[in-house]
Amino acid sequence: MTFTTRPTLQGTFGMASSTHWIASQSAMRALERGGNAFDAAVTAGFVLHVVEPHLNGPGGEVPAIIATVQDPSPRVLAGQGPAPAGATIEHFTSLGIDLIPGSGPLAAAVPGAVDAWLLMLRDHGTQSLEEVLEPAISYAGGGHPIGARICATVASVQELFENDWPSSAELWLHHGSAPAPGSLFANPVYARTLRRLVDEGRAAGPDRQAQIDGARRAWSQGFVADAVDAFSRQAFRDSSGEAHPGLVTGSDMAAFSATWEEPATLDWHGFSVAKTQPWGQGPALLQTMTVLDALGDPDALNPSTTHGIHAITEALKLAFADREAWYGDGQDVPLKTLLSKEYALERAALVQDRASRDVRPGSPDGREPRLATYLMNRAQQATTPEDATTGEPTVESNGVTRGDTCHVDVVDRWGNMVSATPSGGWLQSSPTIPELGFPLGSRMQMFWLEEGLASSLVPGRRPRTTLTPTMVHRDGEPVLACGSPGGDQQDQWQLIFLLRHLIGGQSLQEAIDAPTWHTTSFPGSFYPRDVEAAVLVAEDRLDHDVLSGLTAKGHEVRLSDGWSLGRMCAVTRDPRTGVVAAGANPRGMQGYACGR
Repeated sequence: MTFTTRPTLQGTFGMASSTHWIASQSAMRALERGGNAFDAAVTAGFVLHVVEPHLNGPGGEVPAIIATVQDPSPRVLAGQGPAPAGATIEHFTSLGIDLIPGSGPLAAAVPGAVDAWLLMLRDHGTQSLEEVLEPAISYAGGGHPIGARICATVASVQELFENDWPSSAELWLHHGSAPAPGSLFANPVYARTLRRLVDEGRAAGPDRQAQIDGARRAWSQGFVADAVDAFSRQAFRDSSGEAHPGLVTGSDMAAFSATWEEPATLDWHGFSVAKTQPWGQGPALLQTMTVLDALGDPDALNPSTTHGIHAITEALKLAFADREAWYGDGQDVPLKTLLSKEYALERAALVQDRASRDVRPGSPDGREPRLATYLMNRAQQATTPEDATTGEPTVESNGVTRGDTCHVDVVDRWGNMVSATPSGGWLQSSPTIPELGFPLGSRMQMFWLEEGLASSLVPGRRPRTTLTPTMVHRDGEPVLACGSPGGDQQDQWQLIFLLRHLIGGQSLQEAIDAPTWHTTSFPGSFYPRDVEAAVLVAEDRLDHDVLSGLTAKGHEVRLSDGWSLGRMCAVTRDPRTGVVAAGANPRGMQGYACGR
């Protein structure tokens, strides 16, 4: 029996797994009160805004994949807000900016998370807006014991808050210092914002749908949009080193609404794996799977051996190079070809016995790939300053995480299933809006300020996000929902988990607990958009001989603390028996699953 830090939970009633125990238990509360998986996921989503504000917020975004009892086929909830109407390449270049800052109002896309959560609740939930928001209102208004990582994040940006972002200092700094871990922390302003959404919804009519739509209007066209519009006009220092106003207006807020979309899917080893379309990075996971199969080597699917890790890493590099060249929103992305067996064979031929140090996008349908000029200018990248506010991910060489993301999975006794990855709008991304109690996000940093690229900045276009929930079906029925925070690492860590669980037969918790790793040998999605050629970051629990073997193959192995990489959550359901199960990441001692 492989060592596990905790058991894989099993039951028949329902399961929730998230990156914070309060969110998981709040989701379970919704199930216990008669709600379904969608009520539970939305409840957890709003609680995550409160208990993990350094990892997500109302000003951020959330993609999700769902399956319902009525329609078990996967559907994508697209809660990624687009670039504002005023966000043009010309605007940024007129400011002397050639790389969108990683923090500050100038980097904000239109907030997408709240409208998306409310759309899920309206279309597939059963509980009222007030019932679902009550836990978040309670924790925001009455306080919750604050985690050590939040306190460390606040301490890292204390000087910025004090000197440049006074509204954030007022919320987060008391008596000149960050809050102490375990102290009771409240955000009464955000609690009032949520209560007002409930009140505005109640005023819209007596029935449940009318109230949810009323709250959505209050968000996108009412008091929230008004406050965002006014605050965006103020200039604040960002990671460019200068002060700039934002670009999100009330009109941008009113023009956006979350949508339901078809997923990208791949049939793989008897399963069907669903991801977002290539406005997210999710299809890179599917591409990697096709390349691994094209190698024709079963041993290449073992993420614990030198041979397997090398093959998987080289396949990941190829898929993520294609992500950089071809993925984006509103573009003619050749996804059918990128996921084809023929293309996978072409790419698999590039996997050699030595680690590649190059970024090698392919030429699907004979099209010539194009990368940003900025990526070719290594000297320019080397002089880009570090900034504690920037970036969603990831794990630095010492294993310390900066800003990140959240995740929540829920399955109920009827077979409804949700995988959701909320992120953005974290406390260090942008100044707190005083009237609302939360900041905007900084997702626009994923655009390039160069015409003609797959992810060039265009008003109304969604940034190519790293957020990437996963759902797995077998014989047309949903059997697994999973995901992880971690920016560019999300699909890498999920691939390792899926290989261990679906192919290797490990239990959920065994697959989550096992030592993990990832590569940074492709263009990063976050400011300052670095490439670290041939770097492989690995937990030091990996076998010494395996690590030595990887070094011998040319990988620059960078050891991280043994329990520092990956933050997987997962739930499953066996359609034959109705048995549900869940596992959660022990790293950081914050993610938990619960259920019965």
